[in-house]
Amino acid sequence: MKLKVKINDKLYEAEKGEYILEVCRRNRILVPTLCNHESLSGLGTCRLCVVEVNEGKENRVVVSCIYPLSRDCEVFTESEKIKGIRKTILSMLVTRAPAGERLASLCQIYGVESGSGAVSGRFSPADKRSTGPKAVKGGTRTSGAEEKRLEEACILCGLCIQACASLGTGAISAVSRGVSKKISTPYGEPSADCIGCGSCAEVCPTKAIECIDEKKNRFIWGRKFDLITCNSCGKAFATEEEYAYALKKAVLEEPDVALCDTCRKKKNADVFAAAYGERT
Repeated sequence: MKLKVKINDKLYEAEKGEYILEVCRRNRILVPTLCNHESLSGLGTCRLCVVEVNEGKENRVVVSCIYPLSRDCEVFTESEKIKGIRKTILSMLVTRAPAGERLASLCQIYGVESGSGAVSGRFSPADKRSTGPKAVKGGTRTSGAEEKRLEEACILCGLCIQACASLGTGAISAVSRGVSKKISTPYGEPSADCIGCGSCAEVCPTKAIECIDEKKNRFIWGRKFDLITCNSCGKAFATEEEYAYALKKAVLEEPDVALCDTCRKKKNADVFAAAYGERT
């Protein structure tokens, strides 16, 4: 049985157990998020996706990415109360991460001043201790730039940790507590478990994690990785550790040729086309 959900005075249908944010996105209703990614389960850490919901009683504020619908209700995504809450949240986030990408545009939408010296004393920045990787394994690149970027752009949403854990590597985690809490490798040293896949940097909403490819090398989390090039197009597409890990997870032996995703899909398409008589 479908649920009836009125969002901003318009009526929509939803499945029981479906999250409010999913309903909004399906119907192209804008709700800002930072800690939400389509490939990962909701975390509800950034709190930007808060909405007001009325399920028969008075309105209450909920986090839409982790709030499942259980009955007919009414939702308000841009009420004055919600705008005020988001403004407060953004003020705190931009204080912690003034260099975070996407924050500036969201601050502009909700009337929060961003940039150096723009945030009031109510959310004055606390001292931060450096806990990032100390050196590069097998290279000469220092990690000072990486540490600085993490200090100035990370909002501690946890998406990078979740992405790494979902792969089964668990090379990064949250360390320390309170104002000193950061995302880092174990003991702040280059992690032997890191395969250099860059998934953490890919899902990071503020681009706090630096993943730099230079010719045939990749630099991330204080380590230098060698990149494998596609035998068909010559494009560098994975680190040696990432490629070996993928083969192991797929229970495959080393293939005759290493192919990037684009060339591999093209090769598979050619095989299917030939099998079904579409090509000769």
